[in-house]
Amino acid sequence: MSSPTASEQRDIAHHAALDARLVSAVKGIRLLESVSWPAATQEQFLAGWRIGKLVMPHIQYPKLDLSDVRTELQAVDAACDPNHPIGRYLHLTCESWRIATRLLDVLGTHRVTAYSTRMFGRPVELLPGNSATNLEAAKYFVDLANELDQELSVYEPDYVLSAEQVQVELQQQIDDFFGQGTVRVELDPNLISKAAASPTRIRLRTNTGFSEYDRNQLLMHEAFVHTLTGLNGRAQPVLGSLARGSPRTTATQEGLATLSEMMSGSMDIERMKRISLRICAIDMAIGGADFIEVFKFFIEAGQTDVDSFTSAQRIFRGVPTGGGAAFTKDTVYLRGLLSVHTFFRWCLRNRKLGLARELFAGKMALEDVFNFESSYATGVIAPPRFLPPWIQRANGLAGMLAFSQFANKIRLDDIDADDLVLGLA
Repeated sequence: MSSPTASEQRDIAHHAALDARLVSAVKGIRLLESVSWPAATQEQFLAGWRIGKLVMPHIQYPKLDLSDVRTELQAVDAACDPNHPIGRYLHLTCESWRIATRLLDVLGTHRVTAYSTRMFGRPVELLPGNSATNLEAAKYFVDLANELDQELSVYEPDYVLSAEQVQVELQQQIDDFFGQGTVRVELDPNLISKAAASPTRIRLRTNTGFSEYDRNQLLMHEAFVHTLTGLNGRAQPVLGSLARGSPRTTATQEGLATLSEMMSGSMDIERMKRISLRICAIDMAIGGADFIEVFKFFIEAGQTDVDSFTSAQRIFRGVPTGGGAAFTKDTVYLRGLLSVHTFFRWCLRNRKLGLARELFAGKMALEDVFNFESSYATGVIAPPRFLPPWIQRANGLAGMLAFSQFANKIRLDDIDADDLVLGLA
């Protein structure tokens, strides 16, 4: 590891001070909390649904003025050097937060969609390195899951785990991994998603049934990515913002978390279907479908009324429920998964698997990993303290990536059952 020169140390100290100002400026911004709905809305809506009287939810959002935050972000941005690795990171992060403040200033209006798509994208955008759109990929996975539903249901256990049982089991596994008392697993009746994670706390939605796949997915997704990268970010000597991330890191974070499920064998086809259905629903909402139409879409897709409400609620966070608008965060899951998987394959091909490990050093976007490459060598970016089990075993990871890279070249359209039998003879 090489030591920074005196000039480099001054640049680092300058940008570290700017990063601290950035963290202070945005510390009060809670994007997902600000767009969330009151818990009572679900009870009221489903009570009407169950007696055949659907009433459109109407949500009141707080009136916010974040112009002071934007002023400070602009000042930080103006003071950083975009040609310096940390300066470029700060510039991109300031811009990401500025868009988030604009979104929060117009909560409850159709204008939220425009800012949301700038941060998270939209279903009709092309996937990385692919001629397919996010929406086309989503429909593919939905159709495939529907074809397999009846066949696979025979092999799946039908028992359901309570939130309380999952809490106990996850707490034990998390204590074993991070150390006792480092991360708390708590129950939260107001949570929209089944779980949410911070560096020191993982919340589970109460009054919810969990499958064994759900439990394993939560461990891999929430604990071994979101919490893990937050803890690693807290240990960074220069960039404290890597503990929290920003809207621009969402796609990489969710892609990495979803890949963690897949690499560990925790990803099932129903999970892919749930993710994909949300992307389809976002496209419907932008196209004019209202909340009730989207809710019925999830019902017809086989979800329970509770899951259908929470799924539709995710789409209409922060926007009018009458249609023509959507909160597009859920578009990042497939795009992020494919981007991160492609990045890992690139690392294997270019003999840079060490770079893949650096992705866990904090909450960052894929471009930050390349941008910080020189910063790892000088210790400005500290190596990750924690790594998920599946990436700790470098040989196993390389084996999986090498096999998938070769297998992707085989076109199934050109193969029939006889070819498989002859190949195994």
